[in-house]
Amino acid sequence: MNKSSVFWTAGIVVVVSLTIAGCSSKFAESMRKITYPPGFKYTEPAELRSDMARLSQQMLLLDKALIKGYEPTQDGAKDQRQQVLQALQNMGRTAAKLITGEAGGNHPFMQDHMQDFVAAIDQARAAAALQEPNYYFAGKVSGGCTNCHKVNR
Repeated sequence: MNKSSVFWTAGIVVVVSLTIAGCSSKFAESMRKITYPPGFKYTEPAELRSDMARLSQQMLLLDKALIKGYEPTQDGAKDQRQQVLQALQNMGRTAAKLITGEAGGNHPFMQDHMQDFVAAIDQARAAAALQEPNYYFAGKVSGGCTNCHKVNR
């Protein structure tokens, strides 16, 4: 064997080894520690999706509470109000978790828009908690996810 074929063989072995090692999740995790800046929190896609799924689930409950026709009695209005407030509270908790960096803290769209989304949730919760509940802002929150996802896709 001549020198050039030895170098080619060695080069191929190195490239194949690095490719296989690069596919290893433990190797990728250790590389993230080196390649990302110290303040960067890498979020696994599954973790981000699960929090977004929680937001989506609460959004469906909020929509259902807003759309469903309630009895025009005090109990019917009270039930609707309770369901709206519960959904908004759960959404606020999940969205705040996304902001704090526990999941998605370095996602560029979340950095730009999640604080506004949490503020809208707080505003909707305050309006729904009034003696005469106002669900206008809850409806705006309900459309907030759709608006952001259409813009950022």
